[in-house]
Amino acid sequence: MTIDTEPEELNPVLDAIDAAEEILDPLDGLVEKSRTDPGAAFAPEILNRLAALQKDDRAAFEALRASLKKAGCRVTALDEAIYEETGDCRRGPTQADILIEIASAADLFHSADVIAFADIQVGGHRETWPVRTKGFRRWLSRQYFEETGGAPNSEALQSALNVVEAKAHFDGPERPVFIRVGSLDDKLYIDLGDDAWQAVEIDATGWRVIANPPVRFRRAAGMQPLPTPVPGGSVETLRSFLNVQSDHDFVLVVAWALAVLRNRGPYPVIVLSGEQGSAKSTFSAMLRALLDPNTAPLRALPREDRDLFIAASNGHVLAFDNVSGLPAWISDTLCRLATGGGFAVRQLYTDQDEVLFDAARPVILNGIEDIVTRPDLADRAVFLTLEPIPEERRRTEAELWTAFEAERPRILGVLLDAVVMGLNRLAETQLPKLPRMADFALWATACETALWPTGTFWAAYCGNRDDAIDGVIDADPVAAAVRSMMSERSEWTGTASDLLGALAEVAGERIAKSKTWPDSSRALSGRLRRAATFLRKISIEVDFQREGRARTRVIRILAAPSPATPEYRGREPSVSSAPEGKQESDNGFAPAQSRTATDGASAGREVPVPTAPVRPLKSNVAIVADGADANRTSQSGPAENDTPGWRVRL
Repeated sequence: MTIDTEPEELNPVLDAIDAAEEILDPLDGLVEKSRTDPGAAFAPEILNRLAALQKDDRAAFEALRASLKKAGCRVTALDEAIYEETGDCRRGPTQADILIEIASAADLFHSADVIAFADIQVGGHRETWPVRTKGFRRWLSRQYFEETGGAPNSEALQSALNVVEAKAHFDGPERPVFIRVGSLDDKLYIDLGDDAWQAVEIDATGWRVIANPPVRFRRAAGMQPLPTPVPGGSVETLRSFLNVQSDHDFVLVVAWALAVLRNRGPYPVIVLSGEQGSAKSTFSAMLRALLDPNTAPLRALPREDRDLFIAASNGHVLAFDNVSGLPAWISDTLCRLATGGGFAVRQLYTDQDEVLFDAARPVILNGIEDIVTRPDLADRAVFLTLEPIPEERRRTEAELWTAFEAERPRILGVLLDAVVMGLNRLAETQLPKLPRMADFALWATACETALWPTGTFWAAYCGNRDDAIDGVIDADPVAAAVRSMMSERSEWTGTASDLLGALAEVAGERIAKSKTWPDSSRALSGRLRRAATFLRKISIEVDFQREGRARTRVIRILAAPSPATPEYRGREPSVSSAPEGKQESDNGFAPAQSRTATDGASAGREVPVPTAPVRPLKSNVAIVADGADANRTSQSGPAENDTPGWRVRL
């Protein structure tokens, strides 16, 4: 379109336009005005302009709203005034709506125990957080601030979390979530715990460090990063930092560490005992720093089951320091943790809902005394006795930990090499007999050929269990009295009341009147049933029967003529350290001197083995029993009668 007008005729129009006052945007300078006048934003023309801005450019509106809030304007009342002024009954998105929209960018899912999780992208890597934890709340608040320039109120945040949790439960898939160690498709994954959320992937071909592992890991409070593992290390390096007195003890420590690097139990409880100055706490702290570092590596025993299972839900390894005794309830709970078990309590502020804890975790206990006295826990434990370190061989904490930190990547790398070997050999690994912790024994046996000859672990483990049997029976006055009574006879039959009197005579008046002695025939029966497993391993069989028409309850105790233990046979010599003739190593610890071994092909026949050097394990030298037990009949030797549950009457 053209205007047929002479240029001279346009001049008055242009002059009028130039003379007209410039129309300003009512929102210009509104923030500065609100600092001195909190009601400046409530003028009708400004409310209309705010409504239009909210409709046309929501981001700009939210940014201006946040600035007005900082200037002292009551933005909640301003929102109401905008809706009243415009006559629009439809409210704009609330803070909760914005938070829910932000959370939709996360990958929501839930675990088998119906806990909501969210995968979020932070700095180019994936992080996994429970919806109800501070980690996810911080991320959500941060995203809200970046989008709106303001902070959500607590009510809006709580409402949004309720919706996000419901979406994770009903719309999200179910996925397993692990702490520190997980598995998927015959592969193991170990969370390094670093800022990039990297993990070590292990399969039958090797191990490698990867980003964004396919499994989900949860980070609990106190977790610290593992070092990036380095190949080419030697397992003997670990020995220089641990106060172990024999090759067999070191084999058991390494076997326990290899079990920790597996995603499922059972996990034996490693029990450290020794007098003051034997580095029990340092031993425990270094094991945890190597496998599952934490800001509070050593803790006191909890006061109830709930606290113990909460600790198990937030850490892969549990280490309890300076334990002076184990109450019956915590001994039973540790048994459940070793082999896998659950715990349920009523959820707070509800009448019917429960909170469920289900976990199997490796546990470290240390104390001066023999703290494990119940056979069921002893059957799930590995016992190590530490000797005091001479003053001339002590090292400062700073020096010791500095050296350990320098070697930690290589030590972890050699353990991962053994795990690779275990994944290769586990399916074909067999044992002469399966002990109580059968899966642990099979796994340690499958891994050992990466470090030592076949049979090394089995010899050390069986010998350790033989020593544990003696120790637990000595700690139980009832079991000790039964052993003493049956040392002079082959059979005893009678009622529980009769047995209580007979054992009291054997034990003596002082023990019979102590608090640890059963006060009734029923209590005695319970103690006998608990001790029956270990009594059977020293060839004492306890049988509960009913006889006669009256069906009288009778206890029959039978003692076999041979001290051979029917459960273990084959390559299983005793492994206690020789008390004399020790050679001092560079860390003040001495190995055993002379040894015997059982040749598995000769049905339990003992064969001589050459004396091992100071550090025999590093070059695949066989680990066998030391000379301290050469003249003692092994309790783990083969029995003539191989029938399970055998019983002998003389």
